[in-house]
Amino acid sequence: MTLKKGRYLFTSESVAEGHPDKLCDQISDGILDALLAKDPQARVAIECLVKTGFVVVAGEVTTSAYVDIQEIVRKTICDAGYDRHDIGFEGQTCGVLVAISEQSPDISQGVTEGKGLHKEQGAGDQGLMFGYATNETAEYMPLPIMLAHKLLIEVRRLRRENVLPYLRPDAKSQVTVEYEDGKPVRVHTVVISAQHAKDAPYEQIKKDLIEKVIKPICGKMLDDKTIFHINPTGSFVVGGPVADAGVTGRKIIVDTYGGHGSHGGGAFSGKDPSKVDRSAAYAARYIAKNIVGAGLADKCEVQLAYAIGVAEPVSILVHCFGTNRIPEDRIVELVRKHFPIKPADIINQLKLRRPIYKKTSVYGHFGRNDPDFTWEKLDKVDALKADAGPLGKAEHTGREVPLD
Repeated sequence: MTLKKGRYLFTSESVAEGHPDKLCDQISDGILDALLAKDPQARVAIECLVKTGFVVVAGEVTTSAYVDIQEIVRKTICDAGYDRHDIGFEGQTCGVLVAISEQSPDISQGVTEGKGLHKEQGAGDQGLMFGYATNETAEYMPLPIMLAHKLLIEVRRLRRENVLPYLRPDAKSQVTVEYEDGKPVRVHTVVISAQHAKDAPYEQIKKDLIEKVIKPICGKMLDDKTIFHINPTGSFVVGGPVADAGVTGRKIIVDTYGGHGSHGGGAFSGKDPSKVDRSAAYAARYIAKNIVGAGLADKCEVQLAYAIGVAEPVSILVHCFGTNRIPEDRIVELVRKHFPIKPADIINQLKLRRPIYKKTSVYGHFGRNDPDFTWEKLDKVDALKADAGPLGKAEHTGREVPLD
């Protein structure tokens, strides 16, 4: 599989913090953060379900700490914008049902150092995780997903600052980018569906979202042929958990690369870093970003795979879509030399036993300029360059598209 040639379209979506699935992700990670703040060694696997008038919190927790789960749930819902009865869902009055037990001892002995067959901290489960990076944007992320996130971040700002007072918490965006030989050349289509007050005129909503959101964010990537779909059904009054049930971990493509690259299938939110679904996916992104940052490739996908209770990955794959400047097997050697790949090493080097996760749970886990997102550092670039030696010429040279 190499880089796609010619002209083609690629689409990615994002969802706002008021989307019912994202509400569940935020609750799960809010509980995780509260536990890690008191007990950094806590084992946490929390799932949520929301629907009209109630929240179910379920899962496994092993910890010495106590946190008020009801309080965390209610605050998270209110912070997302559901703090008034007239919106249809309200954090202070909804029902909250909690069903939590301890982690299975069979899993625990494989994850706790000194227990189990291998006597060092192993993976919390079997599975495969992917990381991806591309030099087509300043964030080393695919352009469609970055634009989709940035659109909704701006919608959130306009709602919270009461610039557009008719906006409500639920929203979705979708951006289609036209590529030529792997390079983004223009935005083809933008879709925004934003929940709004019943009396808000459609034409006003459409005008505001195009002029105040889409044009400032997409900028020069727009042209006179770009298509805009704003609230395509004509009305989006009923939203959030009233309109649709929400579940933790149901927006895994929104959380990652918008469909670019591959996905192992494991969700992130509500899981402490002993779960490689989360920590190894962060490590794979860290590896891929530094490979691209070092100029070893223009695009890079990294796969890590694990067996439960075993520290060493069962496989490491580096795939550069034909854009690599040294052989991929040589890049794998550099990965083994320079990067953490065992669960304990990943956790320690990336400092993952901290309450940093709630802010990852909406608008993407990657491509964010935040010092707590340690997997976004480019601190291995110089070492990779020094060890790689002379670089050859890749088939494809990416073009950075700054978005700020």
